[in-house]
Amino acid sequence: MAKHRGHNEGSIYQRKDGRWCGAVIVGRDATGKLRRRYVYGDTRKEVREKLARLMADAQSGLPVDVSRQTVGEFLTHWLEDTVKGSARPSTYDNYRTIIRLHVIPAIGSVPLAKLTPQHLQHLYHEKQEAGLTRTVVLMHAVIHKALSQAVKWGLVPRNVADAVERPRVRRKEFRALEPQEARRFLAAAAEDRLFALYVLAVTCGLRQGELLGLKWEDVNLEQGTLTVRRQLQWRNGGFFFAEPKSAKSRRTVPLPATAITALKRHRKQQAAERLGLGDGWQDYGLVFTTEIGTPLNPSNIRNRSFDHVLDKAGLPHIRFHDLRHTCATLLLAQGVHPKLVQEQLGHSQISVTLDTYSHVTAPMMKEAAAKMDAILNTNQA
Repeated sequence: MAKHRGHNEGSIYQRKDGRWCGAVIVGRDATGKLRRRYVYGDTRKEVREKLARLMADAQSGLPVDVSRQTVGEFLTHWLEDTVKGSARPSTYDNYRTIIRLHVIPAIGSVPLAKLTPQHLQHLYHEKQEAGLTRTVVLMHAVIHKALSQAVKWGLVPRNVADAVERPRVRRKEFRALEPQEARRFLAAAAEDRLFALYVLAVTCGLRQGELLGLKWEDVNLEQGTLTVRRQLQWRNGGFFFAEPKSAKSRRTVPLPATAITALKRHRKQQAAERLGLGDGWQDYGLVFTTEIGTPLNPSNIRNRSFDHVLDKAGLPHIRFHDLRHTCATLLLAQGVHPKLVQEQLGHSQISVTLDTYSHVTAPMMKEAAAKMDAILNTNQA
């Protein structure tokens, strides 16, 4: 027979099998029916302590009727129901890889309601010890985002990832070409069928996906501008067009005379290729294509063209993305205002520009200080 306790303190009784049971009302469901939560133990004291913890959780805001799903089950549902369809396919692929290969095997069986910062800290430590520091950073971002959703859904009272220290990753080094190196690179690429691609990369600073997604309808050679409206991405051996990386990435970029000349030459070259193939040409309206009009694969660009041009110019094998860094570095070195460089590159915030190219902007700041001295004559005795 149940032994009742005070108001809202539940009740405790011993079952026929000798075990003890405690029950507490946790609210009402959508139909108004009372909902109860039960705890079990071998002794009255054990059940009493469990009930005390249960009611303490309720008073601190912890949902006492949380789902019994595990971390793995929650992340799988979150990935398919929330991320898929709302994020870029490449983002979804990255999240899925992190969750399936690294998170679920380690903590997937932990009940979501019992996940602690210690679970995450131990997981991060193990991965970091295995040399996967960058993976840990991405893992933390994915888990934090998922648990934020769990908080919104009322499945957990707080985001335990907030209490975890994630490792810091050293910023990836980039190798921008010096002015004379950039000239050598473009001179070596002059006879390559992708010469205009390299000219735009160096002079305009577009991302590779933005360049490969560029269509002739986006280019106005008379006005000397191009507009970034999409980017080309590859996934599982196939290509698709995606929105620019951010709102700032959708931008109109002025074309220097060098780029206009290269694009005019490239358009004539492409027209000749199209004419030679006739019906065999596959028209996507793209500026940069294969010999049959289809989108270019970044791997093929590197293996069949980019590396050869670097070798011909006597330059180290840099990344294609370093041409974008080259553009920014050259502009800043010429005294172009960082805000204009931000707009040119499509950075979402000027802090990204300043942080990335601090080695270039630092001398500019010293020059500004010197100019202030000159104006106010503060360096005179």
